[in-house]
Amino acid sequence: MATNLLGDGDHDDFMDFQEELAGSSSNLADRKFDAIIGHIEDIIMEDGFHSLKDDFMEKHYEVFEDTEENKFEYTDIFNQYTRLIEKYIEEQLTARIPAFCMEEFLKQLLKRKDKLEGEIFEILYTFSDFVAFKELMVDYRADKEGTCIDMGDNLIVTPFTVNNTKAAPSSSSSSSKPASGSSSTSGPSEATGSS
Repeated sequence: MATNLLGDGDHDDFMDFQEELAGSSSNLADRKFDAIIGHIEDIIMEDGFHSLKDDFMEKHYEVFEDTEENKFEYTDIFNQYTRLIEKYIEEQLTARIPAFCMEEFLKQLLKRKDKLEGEIFEILYTFSDFVAFKELMVDYRADKEGTCIDMGDNLIVTPFTVNNTKAAPSSSSSSSKPASGSSSTSGPSEATGSS
């Protein structure tokens, strides 16, 4: 690759290569973080993790209420959960990444909190963020007691339209001719209507 970059005189490719090298040190931390996240995704998909988490939640969910008040008991349960889950994940990661440091990883996780989305990060926040943990427990209780909100009832499906006409099924016997006085094609302004 270096011969190609330097040998044919392609200056743009060489500059891109130099920029990539210069950025690689800052990307090293990102690649390391991403690799750890990949391992954690594997860990939380395993039956051992699910059993551990579900057993803990089953044991403690009835204590949590969906109120603004935070009982002292919540803090004790949160600390137990943090120790249990963090220890399990740390043991699993250390077996897979010998130089792994949970403290450093948690710092990186909190530093990137606003940029990260997805179930994996929600789970990780539950052992570093009390509010996320409480929400997890309250949601688990609502699910167990059948009081959670099913958003599926609020979804509305509408047919896809092209150029202000509904796409008709191929077996339909409706006429494909435009109505009298109208054009068979419509421009974008007709399809969008007035604002």
